[in-house]
Parts: sequence; structure tokens; C-alpha cells
Amino acid sequence: MNIMPVKNVYPCFLAKSNTLHYTHSMQLRNFSLSILFTLTLCLFPQADEEGNSNAYNYSADGITCTYSAEVEFPLNLHFELSAESDADINDIRLHYTVEQDSFAEVVSEVFIEFLPGTAVDVQWTWDMRRTGGLPPGTVVEYWWTVEDTDGDDITTAPAMLQYNDDRYLWQSITEDKVTVYWYQGARSFAEEIMSAAQLALSRLAEDTGAYPRKEVSLYIYASSQELLGAMIFPQEWTGGAAYTRHGVIVIGINPGNLAWGKGAIAHELAHLIVHQMVFNPYNQIPTWLSEGLAMYNEGEMGATFIAYLEKGIRDDNLISVRSLASPFSAYADRSYLSYAQSYSLVEFLIDGYGQAKMLELLNTFSRGSSYDGALETVYGFDMEGLDSLWRTEIKQKYPVGTATTSLP
Repeated sequence: MNIMPVKNVYPCFLAKSNTLHYTHSMQLRNFSLSILFTLTLCLFPQADEEGNSNAYNYSADGITCTYSAEVEFPLNLHFELSAESDADINDIRLHYTVEQDSFAEVVSEVFIEFLPGTAVDVQWTWDMRRTGGLPPGTVVEYWWTVEDTDGDDITTAPAMLQYNDDRYLWQSITEDKVTVYWYQGARSFAEEIMSAAQLALSRLAEDTGAYPRKEVSLYIYASSQELLGAMIFPQEWTGGAAYTRHGVIVIGINPGNLAWGKGAIAHELAHLIVHQMVFNPYNQIPTWLSEGLAMYNEGEMGATFIAYLEKGIRDDNLISVRSLASPFSAYADRSYLSYAQSYSLVEFLIDGYGQAKMLELLNTFSRGSSYDGALETVYGFDMEGLDSLWRTEIKQKYPVGTATTSLP
């Protein structure tokens, strides 16, 4: 493992093609599919008059621009532009993209409102409270288009920034495709987190054949409160989250709750890696499979979930597999039962049919198969068939009248 401090990076830039555009005037509005090819230059930050080291200069066709961006994590991303021309500048637009898993490049376009003139200063703030937040480390690429009344127009060279949580002094260690970022505690604490992550990945591969296809970043906040402070409108009970399209996991862990933290890491890693395995433009996997694999990767099912499963059997109140394919109920009792059944369903498939079949199921879903179609292709039964077979086995495993645990 290599250890290094976290620094801002200023990479060079790249060309675009087959680009999906989102257009908005202070807000996202409708979009259109277009083809864009931008010849880009390799640009490095220069200090402006105020000493801002992330300012960029660009000149072409009689128009001169200086532009920069500033991160206010996790709430805002501020963009600024100063432009000069011999003729009145009458059109300015900001364009930006966010690095994440996608099957089309999404470009957001902001129409800037300003008074025309030969020298103008404009700014725009991306308010994450309106759109939903970004995880730490997200790469944002942006550029400007400027036009004057003489018909001259330029497209600035794109600039890249990382949406880092600079409120803390992060350190990092890396092993294979996993990087752990932390800011409180000794290196030994981070190494224990890394060991837990590697163990969880090994267990997931052994049970399902799933493995990391891309890099994974784990940001370890020192408490649940500091984690909540890094998110936009989180639920109060949030202890961790996987930003699957970004390859990022955020969790609040300290030495006092390390045992819980290792389970949370295993759970969120399973969500993220399974996403990498099945990501496609047509369909997602059923909720029971996603949550069941994540819970199964933590280890044995907890006593509370077993109690809810036994109660569901005893009361003849189990939820159908087809219903569990959709998002779970917000009611606590039904939610607990949904998670318990999901674990049990995954356990039924892995123990009864093996790792190879589960890997085949994930690969089938990656091709955009329907829920029933994937199950029929791999196992020879649809969701009703799975429901029937599972119920027969689970009632034998937990016969009525022999409850082993009680509800809290």
C-alpha cells in the first residue's frame, strides 16, 4: 500500500463527441441530443490579480477571457468569468460535465444573464440543494462560450476541477483498485479499514464472482455527524452511502464503532461492485437482489432480521418476490421483513445453485434482461417460480412454532 497526502490535480483536457446536452437558465430545463467536437488545448492554472491559483486565461478572435471555479463543499460550486472584446459581448454560456458512469456524455449548459458591454464580469453558482449533491473527489469539467455583437465567438479551453471536501486534511492509502481516504486516526486505523474492504471484496468474489471493474474510493468520516455534514439533505439515520455511478463510498467510522463500520463497508462495497457488474442502459436489477447481495456480503443474517422473517412465516405475511423487486416499504415492519427476505432469497440461490449461477445471473442482467427473463435463462424459473421454491424451503428451515429469536 502506498500512502500520500491528497492534493488538487490539474489534468489536461480531451475532445468530446456524441454529447447529450442539458440546457438551463439558472435551472436545468429540456435537453437535445447533438454532436459536438471541440478542439481542446492543454491548459494550466495561472494566478489572477487576486492571486487565485485556479484562474485560467484564454484569448481568441479578439476576445479575452479569465475564468475560475471555487468549491464550497458540499453546498455550492461557484463559476466566474471576466471577458473583454472591442465589440459589446452579448452572449455568455457556461458548459459543464460530471465524470460518472453513463452511456451518453451529459453536458449542462447555463445561459448567463448580464448587461452587454465590452468588458463584463459574470458568475453562476451551482446550488447542490437544487440538484442533489456530489460525492467528494468528483471531477467536473467546464468551459465557456462567449460571443460579441460583431459575430466573433470563442469556446474556451476546458478546465477540470475536483469537488473535494477541503474542510479536512485527508490522507490516503491504496491497494489494488481500492483507495481509502481518512483524516482522523493513525495509519493503522486506515489499514484496518483497507483490510476489511479487501476481505469484503474477496468474500463477494467467492460467493458471486463479482469483482471491481473500476477504481473504488472510500471516504471515512470521523463520525456520523461529520458524514451528515458532507451530504445534501441526508436522513438522520444515515451511516454510509454508495454513490455507485461515481465509484465512491462515504461512511462515518471511528475506532469506537469499527466493528459496525466493517459491516457497513462490506454492504456498500457490494452495492458498488454489483453496479459495476450489471450497469447497462436498459434495466436495473431487482431491489431484493441488490439489497440481498449487500446484506449477504456482511456475513450471517442478524437476529433482528431473523425474528422478522420468522414472524412473517408464522403470520403467513411474507412479501412476494415480485413485490420485492420494487423499492421497499417505508414502514419499519415491512422494511425489516423486506431486507430479511432479500437476504434469504440470495442465500437460497447461492447455497442451492452455486457461485457460477449467480455470476451468470449478474452477467445476464448486464445485457439488459428483464427480471423474469434473467431468472428463466439462468435458473429455469421466473419470479413466481422462485417465490414458490423459496417459500417451501424457508418454511422447512423456520417451522412455525419454533421461533429462535424475538423482536426488539
